[in-house]
Amino acid sequence: MKQMTNADEKFKMMTQAPVERLICSLAVPTIISMLITSVYNMADTFFVSKISTSASGAVGVSFSLMAIIQAIGFTLGMGSGNFISRLLGQKNRQYASKVAATGFFTSLFLGAALALLGLVFLDPLVYALGATRTIAPYAKSYIQYILIGMPYMTASFVLNNILRFQGSAFFAMLGIGAGGILNIILDPVFIFGLHMGTGGAALATIISQFISFCILFYNSGISENIKIRFKNFTPKWEIYKEILIGGLPSFYRQCLGSISMICLNFSAGQHGDAAIAAMAIVTRVFQFAASAMLGFGQGFQPVCGFNYGARRYDRVQRAFWFCVRTSAIALVAMAAAGFAFSSHIISVFRKEDLDVIAIGTRALQFQCLTFPLSSWIIMTNMLLQNIGKGTQASIVAVSRQGLFFLPAIVILPRFFGLLGVQISQPVSDVFSFLLAIPMAIGTLREMKSQQHEEKARLNESEGVKGAAL
Repeated sequence: MKQMTNADEKFKMMTQAPVERLICSLAVPTIISMLITSVYNMADTFFVSKISTSASGAVGVSFSLMAIIQAIGFTLGMGSGNFISRLLGQKNRQYASKVAATGFFTSLFLGAALALLGLVFLDPLVYALGATRTIAPYAKSYIQYILIGMPYMTASFVLNNILRFQGSAFFAMLGIGAGGILNIILDPVFIFGLHMGTGGAALATIISQFISFCILFYNSGISENIKIRFKNFTPKWEIYKEILIGGLPSFYRQCLGSISMICLNFSAGQHGDAAIAAMAIVTRVFQFAASAMLGFGQGFQPVCGFNYGARRYDRVQRAFWFCVRTSAIALVAMAAAGFAFSSHIISVFRKEDLDVIAIGTRALQFQCLTFPLSSWIIMTNMLLQNIGKGTQASIVAVSRQGLFFLPAIVILPRFFGLLGVQISQPVSDVFSFLLAIPMAIGTLREMKSQQHEEKARLNESEGVKGAAL
C-alpha cells in the first residue's frame, strides 16, 4: 500500500510539477553520473598513455568493444526504460515489473554468451577492431579482462536506465558514481603499482563495474523503485517488440559507433600509431564534453515518457524546447573553450609525443566548430525515441555515426589524407543536423494536433457529464 502511495506521488510530480524545475532536479544526478563515467574513461586513457603511444592506441582500439557492450546494454536498457516510463504514466506498474525483469535478465544472458565467444576468438577479434601489430599485444591484454566483465557490465547499463526512467536518477547516480570513483583510484595501483600495464587498467575497470552493478541491483529494490525478480522474467515477443522499438535507435547508434571507431582506427592507422592515439584522445575528450549534455537530456527522458503516456503533450513540447535551448548555450561555451585550449588539452594525455599533440589539436579544433549542433541532434533523437517513434529515432541515431560518418571516413582521407580523418566527424555532424531539423519540427506539429484533439475530447467528456447531471 505504501509502495502504491509513493508511486502515485511520483506520478503526480512527473505530470504536474513545472517541467523546467523537474528536468533540472532529475538531470543533476544524471549529469554527475555521466561526468564520473567520462572521467574514469578518460582516466584509462590518461594513465595508459603514460606507458607508450602504442598502449594509448590500444585503449582507442578497445573503444570499439566497449561500444558493443554499450550497444547491448543501452538497447535493452533504453528500450525497457522507455516502455516502463509510458506504462507508469498509464499507472500499469505490474506490467512494468515484467518489462524490467525481462530487459535485465536478457542482457545478463546475452552478455555472457558474447563474452565467451570473444574470449575464444580473442586474437582475430583484436585485429578486427583495428589494432596494428605494435598495438595488438597491449590491446589483447586490455580486452581479455573487459570480456570477463561483459555480462554484468551490460546488465549495469540496463539497471541504470530502468532507474532513470522511473524518475530515480539519484539511485542510478549512486551506483555509477561509486564505480567510477573506485576505477580512478584503482587505475594507477594496477597499472604502475602492480606493473600490470594495459591489463591493469582493464582489471580496474571490471572490478569497479562489478561494484557498480551490485549497488544498482540493490537500489532497484528499495524505495518505490521496481524490484527486479526472476519470476517476472517474461521472454515474450510482445514485450521484446516494445523494448526493441524503444531500444533499437540506441543499438544502431552504439553499433555504428563501434563500426565507425574501427574505420577510424584503420584510416588513422595509415598515418601511424600517433594518429590512432591522437584520435582516441580526441574521442575521449568529446565524450567527456558531451556527457554533461547527455546527462541533462536524460533528465528530459522520464519527463517525456511519463507525460506522453499521460497524454500531457503540452508538457512534452515545453520540456523539449527548454532542453534544446539550455544545452545549445552550454555546448557553445564548451566548444569555445575547447578550441582555445586544444593543444593544452591534448598535451595533458601525451605531452611526450609532439606528433600526437599536433594531430589531436587540429582534430579537436575542427570538432569544436560543429559541436553545438549536437544539442539539436541528440534532443531530437531522445524525443522520438521516448514517444515510441522507433523508425524516425533510428534514422536520426544512425545519421551521425553511420549514414554520414562512414562515407566520410572512407572517402575524405583518400582525397585529403590525414586532414580527411580529422574532418570526417564535423562533416557528419553538419549533415546530421540538417536531417534532424524536419524530423523534430514534424513531430512537434503532430503533437500539437494531438494536444488539441485531447483537449476537445476532455471538453466533450465534461459536457456529457454536465448533461447527465
